[in-house]
Amino acid sequence: MFSRKYFNIGLLLCCWTVPLCAASKPIDEVLRDSAQKKTRYSVLVMNASDGKTIFARNPDTQLMPASNMKLITTAAAVHYLGADYVFKTEVGLLDGSLVIVGGGDPLLGDLTTDTRYSRKAGWVMDTIAETLKKNNITSVRDIIVDASFFDNNRVHPAWPADQLNQWYACEVSGINYNNNCIRITAENKNGKVVLGTEPTTSFLTFINQVRLVGSGSSALGAYRNSKPNVLIVKGNLRGTTSFDVAIEKPPAFFAWHLKECLTAQGIEVQGGLLGQYVKQVPALQILHTFETPLADVLYRSNKDSLGLAAESLIKTISAEQTEGRINGEWPHGLTLVGNYLCSLGADPNDFVLDDGSGLSRNNRLTTRIIVSVLKDLYASANWAMFESSLSVGGEDGTTSKYFQEPQYRGRILGKTGYISGVRAFSGICKTPSGDILFSILTEDGNGLTRNWINEITKSIFDRKF
Repeated sequence: MFSRKYFNIGLLLCCWTVPLCAASKPIDEVLRDSAQKKTRYSVLVMNASDGKTIFARNPDTQLMPASNMKLITTAAAVHYLGADYVFKTEVGLLDGSLVIVGGGDPLLGDLTTDTRYSRKAGWVMDTIAETLKKNNITSVRDIIVDASFFDNNRVHPAWPADQLNQWYACEVSGINYNNNCIRITAENKNGKVVLGTEPTTSFLTFINQVRLVGSGSSALGAYRNSKPNVLIVKGNLRGTTSFDVAIEKPPAFFAWHLKECLTAQGIEVQGGLLGQYVKQVPALQILHTFETPLADVLYRSNKDSLGLAAESLIKTISAEQTEGRINGEWPHGLTLVGNYLCSLGADPNDFVLDDGSGLSRNNRLTTRIIVSVLKDLYASANWAMFESSLSVGGEDGTTSKYFQEPQYRGRILGKTGYISGVRAFSGICKTPSGDILFSILTEDGNGLTRNWINEITKSIFDRKF
């Protein structure tokens, strides 16, 4: 006769034999989910090896792609710029002035990228100071920033005006730094609200309207007014908190903060901060060049959905196809992206391209177009680089919390998309019986639509068509 102890262990062992997750359903069964009956959707599934369509529902319906637009942008960047493209920011001297010539790099001073490469915060400014010291330069006349690689239209006209202070809607410039954001810190010091910034800078001016509270959580926001970079900070504070805010005029911020850092390291800036076109001046002496490979920009755009990375790619495509490599702009860059889609067989009437990140609600794509782009890359020598830029289900990026079941973890890679009323997911399922490319776009869904999309993706992985 078994004792109670052994009987309980036996029950536990039996429980371990139960599957860890429920089996997926056929796609059509998932699509009939009554909770999503008002959702507009498009689904296309393709065998990656031979390009044959496995499953399709409304594949030519034009829908807002949200951040799935970034897949189109990054693919076009590989097409036009080449996989070996490198963003460059040059540091030089001109008649005694320190010159920074921007090359549209969206990751200069990006903390996420710097962490990947074990670079400490502020290393860019430190490197410039060290370069000057190595050249026995203890003072400069002016600091000149040349941001002419991109045009001066830094804010897309279709972006929500009430979101322009958010990190995902930051300005796009020929010189970008720290994601064109500053982190605002707030803390209670002896009954007084003290505001600060990371990095430490006086570039922003605060109008402090924060209230201290004894209970509840901190909820703060920073709001613009008619004066650039003068922010009204208000809300409730309990303890400490911090949040990112997008700044205006990124080249000016770079020059301002550079002056602060140089001064702190004993290098005098005698004159002012200027914005000028100087990169073609023969007398310009280059002392140092910061470089960021295209692969890193794709990584941040697709895996982490960094909008600045995608928008910079659109303007870089434009600048690199313009005589003099100057004034990269949205309209020209997006025209070139459209030409790329047409070269893959897309009808120009089947898409609308308005920005590179998908924040604009004017974008329209079909799942047929998205899958054709994925197929073009899959068949190329650049697929390994592109695949490594996708979020890996259950492991990293925007899908780290999804697909954590053992059979899916690490085998579903893709790009999520979200703006109000829109959910999307496109990528590749690396199944035991072969790779499958897919795209799912939805509009007019609800709070359960993301889970619905994930269930469709699992059905695709399990080949339940």
